[in-house]
Amino acid sequence: MNKIVRTEQISPNVKLIEIDAHLIAKRGKPGQFIILRINENGERIPLTIADSNVDTGTITIIVQGIGKTTNLLLKMHKDDYILDLVGPLGKPTHIENYGNVVVIGGGVGTAIAYPTARALKQADNKVTVIIGGKSKEYAILEEKMREFADEVYITTDDGSAGMKGFVTDKLQQLINDKVKINYVIAIGPIPMMANVAKVTEPDNIKTIVSLNPIMMDGTGMCGGCRAVVGGKNVFVCVDGPEFDAHKVDFDTLLKRNRIYLDEEHISNCKLEKEIAELRAAQ
Repeated sequence: MNKIVRTEQISPNVKLIEIDAHLIAKRGKPGQFIILRINENGERIPLTIADSNVDTGTITIIVQGIGKTTNLLLKMHKDDYILDLVGPLGKPTHIENYGNVVVIGGGVGTAIAYPTARALKQADNKVTVIIGGKSKEYAILEEKMREFADEVYITTDDGSAGMKGFVTDKLQQLINDKVKINYVIAIGPIPMMANVAKVTEPDNIKTIVSLNPIMMDGTGMCGGCRAVVGGKNVFVCVDGPEFDAHKVDFDTLLKRNRIYLDEEHISNCKLEKEIAELRAAQ
């Protein structure tokens, strides 16, 4: 069992959770993830390591409440325990000195982009960060990014912070302004990553995306995380999670990720009912 040592609500439906996990903290690298199970009856879900601290032996995950398990995680507090936690899984981000890099985070994907952006800066790249959210509250980790990034831009769907529009609008603006970009990494919702790929492809800018398919075992055995990249099937948990954005079949990925939407809705409804019944009994 792994103890939660700190939690922080960072937006209305997004929570930072710091967990005691000494071995993972020691070995984890940017781009890698864990798979956890809250309790004996829980499902196994993948979550990217947003940060790690070797000195304290802790890792940090940032969770958005979408399905039943992530909503249960939002209700957990300091000194609670997570039953199972395994990692680090997946291949780390390839870090080198590319020159001028743009790191794009959409919504909670910014949490995944954070350690990668920091590692790229440590490799002496010029790092420009674009953070997107539907509103100001969902454009997360701006101050953390500003600690090391050369430039940080915010975009929001409603214009409540930064530039009104999408991360792709800011990226296109940089390209139109003839800013030299050697490398782009984008992490966030599938439609966002697909659109980033469309923006960078005409100029042949090297672009990497971190895929987020349905995943169960994290070892390539179940096949649940299958995706099509370069016309071939890959298993995101062991072959990725990062791939060349210009080779990813985003349409197939999106369809596969929507397979269990009805079941997810039913599970959330049951959870809400259980919580309401517990409150009524108190």
